[in-house]
Formats: sequence, C-alpha cells, structure tokens
Amino acid sequence: MTRTTARLIATFGGCGLAPRAPGTVGSLAALVVGVPLLGHWIWMAVAILLCTGVGYQATAAASDGEDHSWIVIDEVAGMWLAMLPLAPLPLSGLRWADGLWLLLAFVLFRLFDITKPGPVGWFDRRHDAIGIMGDDIVAGLLAAAILTGIHYLA
Repeated sequence: MTRTTARLIATFGGCGLAPRAPGTVGSLAALVVGVPLLGHWIWMAVAILLCTGVGYQATAAASDGEDHSWIVIDEVAGMWLAMLPLAPLPLSGLRWADGLWLLLAFVLFRLFDITKPGPVGWFDRRHDAIGIMGDDIVAGLLAAAILTGIHYLA
C-alpha cells in the first residue's frame, strides 16, 4: 500500500482533515455511511471486519506509530461496532425512535473513545497500529454492549 493510499484510507476519504474535532467528524461520517447497512447485519459485520483489517494496514503504513488526530479510520470501525446491535433496523422504515438509538450509539462510542476507561486506555497507551485501532474497537464494543443492555431492559 502506498503512503498516499494509506493516508486516504486513514483519513476516511479526508474526514480526518477537518480543522476541528476530526475524531467526531470521522465518527459522524461513519454513522452516515453505516446507516445503509442497517437491516443487513451480516453486511455490517463484513464491513466492520474489512474496515478493521484495511484500517490496520493503512494506519501502520501512515502513522509511524503515532495516533495522529487525522487518523479516523479507527473511529469508523469503532462506530460501526457500536451500531452493530442496531443492524436489524430496516433501512426503509427508520422512525424517529430509531434515530434516538443511533444517537445513543454515537454518544456512547464518543464517550468511551474520549474518556478511555479500562481496556480502551490500555490500547491507547500503545504506540503502534494495534493501539491506534484497538482503543476504538474496544470503545465500540463497550458502546454496543451497553446499547444491547439498554435495548433488552427497555
């Protein structure tokens, strides 16, 4: 993978180059791009796996071990993981309540990504592509677990 291609992937098509809050911009872009996958949980799972694998390679090639703010492909993988419990939602029939679930997935993911509790922080302290991708993967898993718990309690 060339460095230019790696940067294009790592910035999620340039989203990471936003002048303010590139991680939030990348997460919002992931939300928008991920909505068409709703209703197709297998395709959502495949997208997460591909994003994680390609994102890892791009991050390794473009980062030099530093978690630069312009690297947001990790936010994409994490956000899609946070959305995975919502994958059974039908795309054609999204209601306002479904929008609230999507908003909750976004808020939970960003909360864990920013505060870095427990294993999220452990990955964040690594200075390699595993750490860069790993903290957002774990943040997405935590958000998905809480979202699933809330859904079953509601």
